[in-house]
Amino acid sequence: MEPGNPLLDSYVLGLCRRKRPRVCFIPSASGDADHYVVRFYRHFHGGICEPSHISLFRRDCGPGKVREHLLAQDIIYVGGGSILSLLGVWRAHGIDADLFAAWRAGVVMCGVSAGSLCWFASGLTAYHHDARPYRGLGFLPYSNAVHYEEESSRRPAYQAALLDGSLPAGYAASDGAALHFVGTDLHRVVLSRREARAYRVETVGDEVVELPLEATYLGDRPPIALVA
Repeated sequence: MEPGNPLLDSYVLGLCRRKRPRVCFIPSASGDADHYVVRFYRHFHGGICEPSHISLFRRDCGPGKVREHLLAQDIIYVGGGSILSLLGVWRAHGIDADLFAAWRAGVVMCGVSAGSLCWFASGLTAYHHDARPYRGLGFLPYSNAVHYEEESSRRPAYQAALLDGSLPAGYAASDGAALHFVGTDLHRVVLSRREARAYRVETVGDEVVELPLEATYLGDRPPIALVA
């Protein structure tokens, strides 16, 4: 998830009981960018897992039998990019229903940026325009904000949307902070960067309240090697 920093990747792989977890990459938010797919395979080579990917923009890797493939995975990793493009192509191909079936079957779902936003009921997208709400998959019944402290417009836009009722209460995370849910309950927050932060954000009357969440820095424990 972060070039040169395998802490979050190791954490997610560690959630699986299988010695070599099956990990499927879905790069829809980037339009199945070749460089993103290559980077995924390059990072997860060496026998640490069984990598695969699903492309909805390439004929030779189309959506045939996607549900069967997703149900056979241990981890589904969704890449970053445009959340609107991602959700649009998923809904057009029925991938949203396939992912829900996999999630209900216990497959670990994860992702970065748009790959985080997609699992929630709603949030804000600002990929090519001013921030505006989107309707997510709704596996998690909250709103979500990413890049919360890296992009100056994210925090005020998210808080304004909470205040005017455009978004429900939810969770915000800076880069390097991961929200780990079990079912729909927040289980813990883990960090790949000591300075990263995550928050529960909600409105109380006409004010927005940010509750900093307790978090564990993953660098304080030995990581799982990603190169065999």
